[in-house]
Amino acid sequence: MKTSILNQESLAFLERYLNNTSPTGYESNGQKLWMDYLRPYVDTFFTDTYGTAVGVINPDAKYKVVIEGHADEISWYVNYITDDGFIYVIRNGGSDQMIAPSKRVDIHTKKGIVKGVFGWPAIHTRNRAVGKPEETPKIENIFIDCGCSTKAEVEALGVHVGCVITYPDEFIILNDNKFVCRAIDNRMGGFMIAEVARLLKENGKTLDFGLYVVNSVQEEVGLRGAEMITQTIKPNVAIVTDVCHDSNTPMIDKKIEGDLKIGHGPVVGYAPAIQNNLRELITDTAEAMEIPFQRNALSRVTGTDTDAFAYSNGGVASALISLPLRYMHTTVEMVHRDDVENTIKLIYETLLRIENNETFSYFK
Repeated sequence: MKTSILNQESLAFLERYLNNTSPTGYESNGQKLWMDYLRPYVDTFFTDTYGTAVGVINPDAKYKVVIEGHADEISWYVNYITDDGFIYVIRNGGSDQMIAPSKRVDIHTKKGIVKGVFGWPAIHTRNRAVGKPEETPKIENIFIDCGCSTKAEVEALGVHVGCVITYPDEFIILNDNKFVCRAIDNRMGGFMIAEVARLLKENGKTLDFGLYVVNSVQEEVGLRGAEMITQTIKPNVAIVTDVCHDSNTPMIDKKIEGDLKIGHGPVVGYAPAIQNNLRELITDTAEAMEIPFQRNALSRVTGTDTDAFAYSNGGVASALISLPLRYMHTTVEMVHRDDVENTIKLIYETLLRIENNETFSYFK
């Protein structure tokens, strides 16, 4: 039986961290939890203006390596309140209107959380006209009911245009090895890079470079946190972790999405933004350490913070290690525990092979 690298303390932190809400633009509470957990394993911390959090090992080293995940989760904004107290919304990130009907929500106000539900007409009242297609959820027709009869009642609760809305769905484990929660994309990334720092500390490993453990904000609205923090750190190397699609569930075309599956290992990305020599170091490390991994071709862009790091500061050698995920941008995102552990192990072992030199020059 293989020995797990996750312990009770780390799993307890994972549950707290995933259950906490960190919508894009409002990540501070989650960042505080993350920093409190990481604090014993790094030498120093700093944060930037918008809330990206960075733990640093060897802060005085000239050569700088980043390992990165992003902290934010998709959500909604209050956009319009009707005279009879119904709330219409707009996206904050890539929120999926298809899953909204009948979901419970938390509306975040200065007075605290206001509970509500995404209402939807009963099946008995829909599609009664002969030949008329059934109405489907759209941004313009989904609405929240928080039990009020008037706009004034809604506003008295503290709800106003611009309040952010999240789902309260919490962490569960299915069949002993499937982690399920909303916002695994990509707070699981923040968890995994924190575990890398923990392993380095507990195993007494020393690095010849400065390691910047970066939990970025605002990825879900255009990689904005990574764009800002890479200019601050000016790293030489960046290893980014995010999620990608498990294509082995129903209704997904492998000819488009590739053939990726949870439980089969972390996914190494191929794209112009991914620096060839760094990627080969990662795959060589996986093979040498017998860490299972998969490959994913991403065409023009990765769509992750890798793009922001790679094309900054005159070019930063960057690579992407993704966690295969089922049901992205729903409240039941699912990953396999083995993939989480193997991603942590792959980043950890790769760091031990990075030298403080020009290893990642394209023309080495």
